[in-house]
Amino acid sequence: MLRVAVVGSGPSGVYTAQSLIQQDPEVLVDVLDRLPCPYGLVRYGVAPDHEKIKSLQQNLRTVLEHERVRFLGGVEVGAGGVPVARLRQLYHAVVYCVGAAADRRLGIPGEELPGSWSATEFVSWYSAHPDAVGEGFLRGARSAVVIGVGNVAVDVTRILARGTTELSPTDMPQSALTALSASGVTEIHTVGRRGPSQARFTTKELRELGALPDTDVIVDEAELALDPAYGDPSGLPAGQRRNVEVLRGWTALPPRDVRRRIRLRFFLRPVELLADGGRVGAVRFERTAPDGHGGVTGTGRYEDVEAQLVLRSVGYLGVPLEGLPFDPERGTVPHLGGRVLRAGAIAPGEYVSGWIKRGPTGVIGTNRPCAKETVTSLLEDTPVLVRSPVPEDALPLLRAAGAEPVGWDGWLAIERAEAELGASLGRGVVKLPDWGALWAAVGRGRIAG
Repeated sequence: MLRVAVVGSGPSGVYTAQSLIQQDPEVLVDVLDRLPCPYGLVRYGVAPDHEKIKSLQQNLRTVLEHERVRFLGGVEVGAGGVPVARLRQLYHAVVYCVGAAADRRLGIPGEELPGSWSATEFVSWYSAHPDAVGEGFLRGARSAVVIGVGNVAVDVTRILARGTTELSPTDMPQSALTALSASGVTEIHTVGRRGPSQARFTTKELRELGALPDTDVIVDEAELALDPAYGDPSGLPAGQRRNVEVLRGWTALPPRDVRRRIRLRFFLRPVELLADGGRVGAVRFERTAPDGHGGVTGTGRYEDVEAQLVLRSVGYLGVPLEGLPFDPERGTVPHLGGRVLRAGAIAPGEYVSGWIKRGPTGVIGTNRPCAKETVTSLLEDTPVLVRSPVPEDALPLLRAAGAEPVGWDGWLAIERAEAELGASLGRGVVKLPDWGALWAAVGRGRIAG
């Protein structure tokens, strides 16, 4: 009987477990996560007001409740936790689905100023990730600049513009809701270095900005027209064409008397964050122009945009996991069809799936075929893998290695505590905001010794 550990309980990990149990009628799968909560970025990355996408948790839940799948939260793998080499001894195969936890940096002067954050940090705060840092994102901010034009950039722009009425029904932690409700931000500039036809946001996300109450979306047609495809978008792929059409429609809207304005800017790249009183006070941008090859070139013309809050959203990076090989340029684990490569040779019983395998690309659904490819490789290797003796149950040995695993009952205890917290605040479910609250909620749900 094949015994597999899947490290990571986000979509890539759960889809890997699902593919395993669908293709092998006897396999037993332990899904490990360093958090006591499952679902990964579906819980801690999807914006709280995107309830339809967050409902994907119910599909992931079905897999994790399967009789041949066991959720083991609170299990750190690598540095400070269960060593990769030890984990390999406890299972016939280990599949690493650990995502891409770091964010790309701008690499410009002033990036370290107070008030300059990554969008990842901001999302973690309003999503109640227990590793979230600080509460001071909005303190003293009147104008915000979001650097990037992907869906995450649009998400944080939308959350900055939301009011209490729209955010209160979500599971956003109370402290974030209170801070956003009291926010003094009235201008939000969302800025891309290339043109509208090259923006990475989806049309659905873009249109949501135009539906925000008491908020205007402002675009400059002269700026949009710098994009050669703007005048005639008919040759663009469907998604990009629709984006251009939405932006074109906004150019004709008259200004209104509203509380907040979102300004979508293009062909500007940040070159420096400027200080004001020891904090960020503005972003200096250089105007860019298309280079004729899909990129842009600088023009030597500059513009300063006031901002007491700067959020960069320019992509993610994988980070090394102690004990696994790592390609620092790609931010991935070297592999062949999902099989981990060590010094160019296949490492028996070690596999990867998701962003740590292919890089931070695609949408949630992209993880399905990615997982299927890895599982196909793994099951092809089964005749060799099952020759290695492994324990009947890895749990006691995980505990002996220093782990304190949280079972599914522990997660259900967290769910109950979040429902109770929401009820006490007159809201629906409200996420527990930190490690202490999560561990307190787990209580007896933690797997007993």
